[in-house]
This record gives sequence, structure tokens and C-alpha cells, in this order.
Amino acid sequence: MTRNRVGGFDRIRGDFDRIVGSVVYATMTTVDGRGRPRARVLVPVWETDGDRPVGWLATFPTPVKTAHLAGNPHTTLSYWSPAQHTVAVDAVASWADGADVRRRVWDLYRAGSPPGAGYDPGAYWSAPDDPEFRVLRFDPWRIQVLRGADLVRGVPPRIWRAPEATPAPAPGR
Repeated sequence: MTRNRVGGFDRIRGDFDRIVGSVVYATMTTVDGRGRPRARVLVPVWETDGDRPVGWLATFPTPVKTAHLAGNPHTTLSYWSPAQHTVAVDAVASWADGADVRRRVWDLYRAGSPPGAGYDPGAYWSAPDDPEFRVLRFDPWRIQVLRGADLVRGVPPRIWRAPEATPAPAPGR
């Protein structure tokens, strides 16, 4: 299957939003200090900053996740539906814990961004300033979208890449 690069994110945003909003749960993969992968299922929310996608994760700062991202901030978020619709997001993760960011992400979760994704974070944390409420920011450098009907017809996945996307090698590798 050949690659099908698109220009701006707006060329795939409709399908991105539909798939993410219907699947909701993503598998996030990180790697440990020995290069071994670790996956967990979670619910990120998404918005655009100008014409670039930005992901947010309301999360507890677990020791494993914190250590993995400190050693290598590159991660992949994968969405899959039984209709064979998929979205794969390769991104760089960073902690973003300013009060204004925490409030905005709290509100994005409550609103559902894209529609269908999200939840009421009050079920897990008391408020945006709860010390256990932490926020990860995802800055994608590559996003691949594939609809099941396209897969069956042999149409290649559509791939968006950030204009300056040349991921740096992982630290210590």
C-alpha cells in the first residue's frame, strides 16, 4: 500500500474527529529505559491550535508513565473501531500543569472534544486545582487516518505530518 500524504490537517480533520469521537478510547504506548513498549487505554481530548492538532490527557501521574515520558517523550496513540476505522497519532508528550491549561482541559473534557470524546473529570478529581489532576499535552508530528471502506478498496491511509516533523532520536539511544 502506498502512502497518501495530505497537506494541512484540515484535509483529514473531519474523519479524525468522527473516528476519535466514536471510538473515544485510545491505546497509548510509551517505552521504558530498555526500549520495551508499554500500552495503556485512556481518553485524550483534541483541539487545534491554528491549523495544528493538539491532544490533552487528564491523568494521574503514575510512576511508570512519568518515568517513561521522562526518558523518552515520544508516544503513539491508537484508535480502532470494529468497522476497521483507525487513527494513529505519533506525538511528543509534555506535562502542562499551568492553572489556565488545567481549567481549559477540564472544560474540554466536559464538553467532549471532538464530540463524543471526553467525560466529566469531576468523577475522578475534585476540581482543576486538585493536586492529583495532571495534564499531558500531545504535539503530533504524524497522524494516519484510515477508513475501513478505503482499506477494503485498497485506498492507502491518509497521512498528515507536521511541517517541521523530523522526530529527534530518543534520549540515550
